[in-house]
Amino acid sequence: MLATQKKSDLIQRFRTHDTDTGSPEVQIAILSERIGELTEHFKTHKKDHASRRGLLMLVSKRRRLLDYLKSHDSDRYRDVIGKLGIRK
Repeated sequence: MLATQKKSDLIQRFRTHDTDTGSPEVQIAILSERIGELTEHFKTHKKDHASRRGLLMLVSKRRRLLDYLKSHDSDRYRDVIGKLGIRK
């Protein structure tokens, strides 16, 4: 789980308007942060297969959100992947 302060900072950085908490950009940013934390977790806990399944589900959800954003507004898609640095 993300700390409340870290999550609110992500929402502040990626929101599209003042009361935005659920846009695809915000959701992708939150998922990316959780994926990063779980990736670090697996460096020390190699046999934690239950959490690895959760990681795969998070990656799939982020992929679906990115696909949605790419098909609906490619400018926003490029902006998000540029800020997060998730594509080469």
